[in-house]
Amino acid sequence: MSEPAKALLSVNNIEVIYDHVILVLRGVSLEVGEGGIVALLGANGAGKTTTLKAISNLLASERGDVTKGSIEFRGERVDRLNPAELVRRGVVQVMEGRHCFQHLTVEENLLTGAFVRSGARGKIRADLDIVYNYFPRLKQRRKSQAVLAEAKRTTESAEGTLGFHATPSFAIEGPRTDGLELLGTPESAEQFEEAIARAG
Repeated sequence: MSEPAKALLSVNNIEVIYDHVILVLRGVSLEVGEGGIVALLGANGAGKTTTLKAISNLLASERGDVTKGSIEFRGERVDRLNPAELVRRGVVQVMEGRHCFQHLTVEENLLTGAFVRSGARGKIRADLDIVYNYFPRLKQRRKSQAVLAEAKRTTESAEGTLGFHATPSFAIEGPRTDGLELLGTPESAEQFEEAIARAG
């Protein structure tokens, strides 16, 4: 009998505290397998965003810390790495709130995701074409400033950036409380699944 496949990501009974005194999370555990999609559901304030930031190692910027438990990626503990190193290992997060650089064009926003990548410009351009294939409306607005793009296109710009962040093997998307209708469309789900399959 073959052994079960190891999880790509394991969150093991973590506790998160802000400002050394405010307990926000306790006993959170989850696993994500290769090629899997896992959703965190809960009311506002339940700790969804904090859980995602713990996985991405972004808590320190908000004076938060994982004080108990561990987070492992591909069997290696990663909760003490800095965020940049985690991105280089293939873990990226599209932040909640449709964050883009408003003074840059849509295409320039997409290309910021290639900052940590090394390689030929031709490969980056080829990946940009793949993103435009997933989101053809982005190509139509690629020279427009991101701040002028419609909300959905701005969100797609953030999603499209996943195609460049160190060719990710694990993608985290922040809560979509301001755009849940996008998650319910077959087009959006199919595009996300294609991106996961391409990442391998």
